Amino acid sequence: MERPWRLPSLWFSGPGTPDSEKERLGPRKPLSQPSRSGPFGPWAFIALSAVAITLASIFWSPLIPSTVDYSFFREQLKKDNIESLEFLRERISGKWKEAPQDPEKPEIKLPEKFSTILPPVDDKDLVNDLLAKNVKWKSDPTSWTEGLNMLVSLLGFAMMLGVVWILFRRSGDPMGTGSMVSNFIRSPAKKFLPADQQNTFADVAGMEQAKYELQEVVEFLKNPGKFQKLGAQIPKGVLLMGPPGTGKTLLARATAGEAGVPFYSINGSEFIQMFVGVGASRVRDMFRTAKESAPCILFIDEIDAVGRIRGAGVGGGSDEREQTLNQILSEMDGFTPSEAVIVVAATNRPDVLDSALLRPGRFDRHVTIDRPTREGRVGILKVHTRKVPLEDNVNLETIAGGTIGFSGADLKNLVNEAALMAARAGKSKVGIADFDSAKDKVMMGPKREEVLSQREREMTAYHEAGHALIAWLLPELDPVHKVTIVPRGRALGVTQLVPDEERYHMGERRLHSHLAMAMGGRAAEKMVFNEFSAGAESDIKQATSIARRMVAHWGMSEIIGPVAFQQSEEHPFLGKEIQEVRQFSEETAHIIDQEVQRFVNDAAGRALQMLDHHRVPLKALADALLANEELTKDQVAEILGPRPERESTGPITTLSA
Repeated sequence: MERPWRLPSLWFSGPGTPDSEKERLGPRKPLSQPSRSGPFGPWAFIALSAVAITLASIFWSPLIPSTVDYSFFREQLKKDNIESLEFLRERISGKWKEAPQDPEKPEIKLPEKFSTILPPVDDKDLVNDLLAKNVKWKSDPTSWTEGLNMLVSLLGFAMMLGVVWILFRRSGDPMGTGSMVSNFIRSPAKKFLPADQQNTFADVAGMEQAKYELQEVVEFLKNPGKFQKLGAQIPKGVLLMGPPGTGKTLLARATAGEAGVPFYSINGSEFIQMFVGVGASRVRDMFRTAKESAPCILFIDEIDAVGRIRGAGVGGGSDEREQTLNQILSEMDGFTPSEAVIVVAATNRPDVLDSALLRPGRFDRHVTIDRPTREGRVGILKVHTRKVPLEDNVNLETIAGGTIGFSGADLKNLVNEAALMAARAGKSKVGIADFDSAKDKVMMGPKREEVLSQREREMTAYHEAGHALIAWLLPELDPVHKVTIVPRGRALGVTQLVPDEERYHMGERRLHSHLAMAMGGRAAEKMVFNEFSAGAESDIKQATSIARRMVAHWGMSEIIGPVAFQQSEEHPFLGKEIQEVRQFSEETAHIIDQEVQRFVNDAAGRALQMLDHHRVPLKALADALLANEELTKDQVAEILGPRPERESTGPITTLSA
């Protein structure tokens, strides 16, 4: 029922072949081709087999007598209409004295000859009836029809053997397991030649520091002698770390485009297969192929899928994943390291990577890519609006100022949603109203068509009015941008706060104000309706999470002091909560729980006291929401009056009910 609201990110401070061996063995040979000498090659054999089967089916079909039911055959025998019979194992072939009418189509006569199948139950009276009617009969177990049946079966089997033989002949695998198996263990990395790469550093906006770090890689690939004459070595691996959607893959492509070298791209999950050893084989083949195209860049996206800490988890981890990781470690800095292949990897979980992967000699350089600043967002918006016709009222700097916390992917999605809304409205250009509607959809979710009862609407209105009023009265918090009771996404109502600038640190006073604002909706419900609703579930959850971090991580409790207590939920998928022993006592855990409870209870009491002193503006704000369903910053200011001076700003915060 609740839509979560965000706080800022707080910052405290088989082995490859060596070059000599490759020269001895010569270049890699292509897959062997099938023999083309002589007219009786394997393809000719398959073609002749297919022709023989086709001809056999064509000429055999008219020779097989029409089949009739055994009951019809007995009926005709009783009428003495059988001239002769021939027993062919379970089949009987014969000749009519006079061709009878087809029992299913009486207007058509049956052919002169017929056949039928003996029933599974022995007909003991058949021989006596044949003798009584003076029917001539004989038995021939080696009939030509049986031989033709066997011939067709043998031809089909021979054709299948020919196909299997060709697959083995075309195999380039020295183990002789066939081309399909050989392709299975090969690396699925995609190769992009310099002519195929269209991205450069000009296409990457808002990451100046990251581009500066990678500029050395570009210069080394272009002019390695400049570094080698001074004894300098370029980093063998560059690890790009950052939240999802910040442009790590784009930056890797731009690096290869700037250097003008081949670019190999693969995802970490493409190494893992159900068969143990396949991932390591793919790693060997990938590095072998990259060395043949050196100098080049090898990009591994989502490397945390294969590079997680070894031995973690229930059961000690995955053998296949760990063998694949061991092969990557050996290829990057083993007995035969490559100095002409630079590995660039991307992840949004650097904390779960194996320490052997992060040490110098493998991933020497770690580049952090954070969400873009205001100037970076302006540049990203300019890149994504190159092909989008904009109205004169669109100011990209204003849009960038209202999208603090957005990643590059979020901004791209914002521009696309605005263009879609303008197209649905039949416009020829995208206006500022389209961007505002797109931002509301991205941040708060799409509108839902739900019909609420009058009491539910009133509770939602007072809930959001409680959030908005406390946020308006507390100077530490960001100004209210929009309040709505229109159901959006998973929420029945939303209170949106938008800052004016980025914020990377948050003080204790601001955090306590956040707690009071989170409990404001619940306090308003209790004060007006004398009961709590389930709509405050997300508010309570978020307030508890903030309070626990304040107490156990940030040292903001006088009773606990400046001590950090590690919680076990950080890596639940690694199984570390089972292997690590909690480093504080049960008594300390009890004190932490008491302090968290005290922080949240104090915030709830503070919120209730503030709303009790401002009952009139609370009711006015709730009535306006019931009448208009959505209020902007200016409309809220008309109701509540001027806002107290604000000390600082922070990232976008959204509270919902």
